[in-house]
This record gives sequence, structure tokens and C-alpha cells, in this order.
Amino acid sequence: MKDFKKHSLMIIIATLVTANFFIWYAVSASERDTLRVAFLDVGQGDAIFIESPTGVQVLIDGGPDNQILSELGSVMPFFDRSIDMLIISNPDKDHFAGFVDVLKRYSVQNILEPGTVTDTEIYKIFKDAAAEEGAESILARRGMVIDLGGGVNLQILFPDRDVSGLSTNDGSIIAKLVYGDTSFMFPGDTTKNIEEYIARLDGEHLDVDILKLAHHGSKTSSSEVFLAATTPKYGIISAGKNNRYGHPHQEVIGRLSASEIKILGTYEEGTIIFESDGERLWRK
Repeated sequence: MKDFKKHSLMIIIATLVTANFFIWYAVSASERDTLRVAFLDVGQGDAIFIESPTGVQVLIDGGPDNQILSELGSVMPFFDRSIDMLIISNPDKDHFAGFVDVLKRYSVQNILEPGTVTDTEIYKIFKDAAAEEGAESILARRGMVIDLGGGVNLQILFPDRDVSGLSTNDGSIIAKLVYGDTSFMFPGDTTKNIEEYIARLDGEHLDVDILKLAHHGSKTSSSEVFLAATTPKYGIISAGKNNRYGHPHQEVIGRLSASEIKILGTYEEGTIIFESDGERLWRK
């Protein structure tokens, strides 16, 4: 009987501790007034986790494989099994293949795509998984402003047309995340031609604090014109260590250095996290 009472007491204590933890987390989350942006280390690929002050969560790209799951586990509580929106900047494997596993693990409400298409087997598997999930499919178009709550919005700058006939890189989604006086730019794998086109359209409105370099720091992107328009303090490069593509290319490193842009790469730093209160921006 004593053993039974002791066992029951332990269960009650464990239950109370667990309940207190959930209450603490809910209260702290509701009081948090910061935007969190995490450039996840998924090897040779892109994955960016965004959480607004109100707890809305967006994942831009999912990397090339299931490594995305362990990375999400490092920035989301273990009991959180939902993500509000997945964004595929372009349908190349290194940007979306990890979403297949994300859809198995997490409930997803919306999926935003550029409109470019591929006929790869992994893309078909992803589309089947998205259909089974029942997530709403949305086509990205210039002028869209996605309200993430708490004063945070994600502005779609490109595509501004049907891009089904463009290459996956040229058709990449380009988006700007804004919270008060702080901002981020996410250009997918876009190319110099599209960068310069957007610079002509938006000019000084492209100014941001942090630029995720397009195409993992490839020389096909991050033109002088685009860097001059965005004027970032930090340039984030998402790439695998010692990758076979030679990313980031030395030409790009030279352009960033000439513009006095601080370079942070996931291949050296691992996951890179920034937070903002709308006035200040700092690294976690």
C-alpha cells in the first residue's frame, strides 16, 4: 500500500509540474513582444523559421531532407505540432524536399508557392502530401501583404506575373519581412536579372537590415545593384560546409566586403537566430 501511495504521489507531482510548465510557456509566449527569425542549418539548402510576437509561425523553405525536423525541434517547443504557413521560394529539391517530412509531423494551414513547376518525383510526393494534409494552396503575387500579427507583415515583391514558363531560379519568390523599423529580405534563388528588375521597381523601399543572400551565395545572384538597393547590415548565407558547388563564391564575398556587409554563414555558424522588438535587432 505504501508503494502504491508513493507511486500515486509521484504521478500527481509530475502532472502538476507538467501543467505548470504549459501554463508558464503560454503566459511567456503571450507576453513576448519580439519577432524571431531563425536561419536554420539544413546543409546545402534553405530553411527560415519565422515566429511573430503573436505566435504565428511561417517556414520559408524546408531544406533538402529530414534534417529540417531536428532544426525545428531546436526552435519550437516539443508539444507544438502546427505551422501556419509553408512557403516554397522555388521548387528545387534543396528548398522544399524537407517539407514532405514536415507535413507528416506538423499540421499546416497554408502553402504559398511561386507558380514554377518541376516534374521530379520528390515534387510529386510533396504535392500528394500537401493534398492529403488539406492545406490551402496559395499562388504568390506581387502586392500581397501577409499579416503575421503583432505589427509584423510579409510583403511579396515577386513574382509579379505567371512564372510557369521561367526557370525555377528566375521565378523565385522574393519577400520582405517588416516589423516596425526592422526588416529582412528573402530572395530565394533569384538571379541578377530579377534582382535588378526589382531594384528598378522598388528602389529605396528595398532597404533592409538583414539580407538572406540568394542562391546560397552563388555568383549568379547578389548583384552590386541589389546590394546597393538593400543596404543590409548582415548578409546571411545558407549553404553546406565544403559543398560541391563552391558556395559561397568568392566574387560574392568580395561584393559583400566592399559594401561593408557582415557575413554570417550557416556552414560556419550553424543555425543563426535574430530577434527584433520593432525598434532594435539583435542576435540570439
